[in-house]
Amino acid sequence: MSSQEPTSILDTIDSPPDLRKLKQGQLPDLAKEIRAYLIETVSATGGHLAPGLGTVELTVALHYVFNTPDDRLVWDIGHQAYPHKIITGRKGRLHTIRQRNGLSGFLRRVESEYDVFGAGHSSTSISAALGMAVASKLEQSNRQVVAIIGDGGLTAGQAMEALNNAGDMDSDILVILNDNEMSISKNVGALSNYLARILSGRTYTTVREGSKTVLGTLPPMQALARRWEEHMKGMVMPSTLFEELGFYYIGPINGHDIPTLVSTLRNLKAMKGPRFLHVVTQKGRGFEPAEGNPSVFHGVGPFDPTTGKIEQKSTARAYSNVFGDWLCDMAQQDEKLIGITPAMREGSGLVRFSQEYPERYFDVGIAEQHAMTFAAGAACDGLKPVVAIYSTFLQRAYDQLIHDVSVQGLDVTLAIDRAGIVGADGPTHQGAYDLTFLRCLPDMVIMAPANEAECRNMLYTAYQHPGPAAVRYPRGGGPGTVESQEMTDLPIGQAQLVRSGRRVAILAFGAVVTASLQVAETLDATLVSMRFVKPLDREMILRMATSHDMLVTVEENNVLGGAGSGVAEVLNSEDCTIAVVNLGLPDEHIEQGTPDEVLAACGLDFDGIRQSIDNAIARRLAPILESA
Repeated sequence: MSSQEPTSILDTIDSPPDLRKLKQGQLPDLAKEIRAYLIETVSATGGHLAPGLGTVELTVALHYVFNTPDDRLVWDIGHQAYPHKIITGRKGRLHTIRQRNGLSGFLRRVESEYDVFGAGHSSTSISAALGMAVASKLEQSNRQVVAIIGDGGLTAGQAMEALNNAGDMDSDILVILNDNEMSISKNVGALSNYLARILSGRTYTTVREGSKTVLGTLPPMQALARRWEEHMKGMVMPSTLFEELGFYYIGPINGHDIPTLVSTLRNLKAMKGPRFLHVVTQKGRGFEPAEGNPSVFHGVGPFDPTTGKIEQKSTARAYSNVFGDWLCDMAQQDEKLIGITPAMREGSGLVRFSQEYPERYFDVGIAEQHAMTFAAGAACDGLKPVVAIYSTFLQRAYDQLIHDVSVQGLDVTLAIDRAGIVGADGPTHQGAYDLTFLRCLPDMVIMAPANEAECRNMLYTAYQHPGPAAVRYPRGGGPGTVESQEMTDLPIGQAQLVRSGRRVAILAFGAVVTASLQVAETLDATLVSMRFVKPLDREMILRMATSHDMLVTVEENNVLGGAGSGVAEVLNSEDCTIAVVNLGLPDEHIEQGTPDEVLAACGLDFDGIRQSIDNAIARRLAPILESA
């Protein structure tokens, strides 16, 4: 805050206690200022804009009604939590969001006491909130616990499991469904808002609960009262699914109507037990370009805040485009191919496929576990499923990959995007572990391309392989190698000798081949593009070991249990005692930044790889050479 007099309501807000000092009539103006500040700031930095624009009023109302941080607001994922960050003392740092050493794009407990639960993946909020509600009960606290989840997040199995558990436990928890696609009900308007206020009010709830007590001894009358209630609600409300799960359901209400939000939340705050508030919002609210194209402005780069024109991105061909074109070409050749994605059509490069082969395109929503077993079932009956999934989200389907695909040896192809460093999304989204957790699965074929052309051929190879196979590739583009229209089936488990040198042999896996080649040229070292993480090219590894003084493995995966560990296992099985240096991502959660910044910090750029090898030579080889 400057020493100048505040020029807006937002200037006076540094924390929720400041917000709660405002008169209710000031809240709509505050919401407008937050929205303008959000647009202006994110236009310079990029980030998740549209979700936050849709939750401005809801965020203001929640912090106004509830005594945060003592009362717990558990946001799902965090895409919609930028207004929350602004209100909770971080507006002065919002310009650093998703940048190295800046604010996280998601929720992080270490960042603020108001971020009561860290989130990056979807559908966790209800489970976490339920745990907090149980803690509050055992502590005999009056703490309120609120979970805010989107209609997309509600499709995940974990969310439904949590709802079922919460309703059965009769827990004191409020679940707010932020429905920004009107995917459950379009019943929004003045009448619905009015009824929501009535149905959450003390008078109605007292009569409702009282009727249950009084009429409990008169089954026919109780049944009549219940039928009347459901008839009246059914005229303006969606199904009673949530009430069947044990929740007191209110809504849908207009999520941009602050007076309705505040009064309804106050009424719900005074109630006990599982409560469910259905709020309908508009993604991208208040910014016409985002309203018109919310998917583009969901996660957006820098843009002109006046026109909405997005800054031109790199023209380099992305690996997701390589995959998307290959999928269409492969589908043309094989009518048994189907493409499956858990809600990542645009990100995974499936737009063209969904348009050209709509009958063979399946977006299963935020349901990675289901996606994997769905693919397994399709493979059982002769289809050829290709599952396009981000590395970080594949973690959620690991049990299904083992139990339903691997154990049965099914012909499922995994196209693993965002493998390795993803950059601005930080530790919850880095693809740092896939090689480690895939490598231990029997009969799993795992490939990592060094360039775009190799990626296309590896996808083809994986598809032709009659069992589970995975191709993992990074976010963004490669070195620019042009793909051939013709597809080549690569020999399984065969590496490629890229450069012959002396003393040191670098065994590089996937995207790090480019930087490793530059290092090899400066050191006159040998470079092998390993191509296959499993099965490894044992012959090549042993040949390099017998003809060099040191082996260096390089991978964009956690160094523990990754591809380099596999190389060490091969050497150990042959009692080979050559000096080995394993380079990869460190044993820590990798923080956000641009991919180049993060790779440099992890020692996986040219300078880092070169320095590590120089240090290893000085430490391990120099004494040997001197004694010789």
